[in-house]
Amino acid sequence: PTHLYPHKVDPKDYTFSGLKDETVGRLPGKVAGQQFVIQDCENCNIYIFDHSATITIDDCTNCVIFLGPVKGSVFFRNCRDCKCTLACQQFRVRDCRKLEVFLCCATQPIIESSTNIKFGCFQWYYPELAAQFKDAGLSIFNNIWSHVHDFTPVSGELNWSLLPENAVVQDYVPLPTTEEFKAVRISTDPNRSIVPVSRGQRQKYSDESCLVVLFADDYTTANARKLIDEMVGKGFSLVQTKEMSMKTEDAQRVFREKASDFLLLLNKGPVIALEFNGDDAVQECHLIVNGLFNGTKMFVSEKKETASGDVDSFYNFAEIQMGI
Repeated sequence: PTHLYPHKVDPKDYTFSGLKDETVGRLPGKVAGQQFVIQDCENCNIYIFDHSATITIDDCTNCVIFLGPVKGSVFFRNCRDCKCTLACQQFRVRDCRKLEVFLCCATQPIIESSTNIKFGCFQWYYPELAAQFKDAGLSIFNNIWSHVHDFTPVSGELNWSLLPENAVVQDYVPLPTTEEFKAVRISTDPNRSIVPVSRGQRQKYSDESCLVVLFADDYTTANARKLIDEMVGKGFSLVQTKEMSMKTEDAQRVFREKASDFLLLLNKGPVIALEFNGDDAVQECHLIVNGLFNGTKMFVSEKKETASGDVDSFYNFAEIQMGI
């Protein structure tokens, strides 16, 4: 019976098509998990400040695009000269050239038949964004933005690269200046970003990395953020983050002789793992954890004698998640 569905979805409400020299978008709450289509736009600034199901972006030129969390895939086809900030489960680019993307992606970003695609880590904040990540079923800690897979590599050429580490997101994706969107209280300060800003595949500064695992409770996310703020504030870099359920055999591989201490904690839910890098990262991390989180059980890796052994437990951890 139709009376059960009073709000019939009109695809036109979820489409930007054939626009030129315009600033358009959707405010928080206005997309509410529907799919969205962006096509044939030129010189436009497009801001979707909400979560959605999937988004396709076709035949767009010289556009600025912000996409709030996308539950499924974001697919760019036949686009050029676009600058974007977005979060999604899957990211695909086909037949595109010159895209610059500040990305949060839960799976390996994929490019195909494309050139000059540049990637950076998602960094963006507005008050509704954390809830939108949850509504889209995305974890702010599962972001492998830099593990890019090129389906059509060309011998001797690189079709993609990483943006400079000091790239300022606002220089690429400026904040909207129209009245309608000024209402969204945005910050692009990396320290306020909903998604922790990680270095990903960039060259590590140091041979020393530290793995921290936080176990599930009401404060896990807040504690992880606090620890990141403290470590980054002291000059260490956040390499990568993961949120995942651990099985007993995973625990034995990662926690080794300490596994029995932590097994019961695994039943409470997913863990959050953080990798920090920098000289004396392990010692400093132990100090911060003991000082700030006294009484909260966390796993902090010990320093190994060899530089390479140091990050073993993180790679063990990564294998579980990413099938490396």
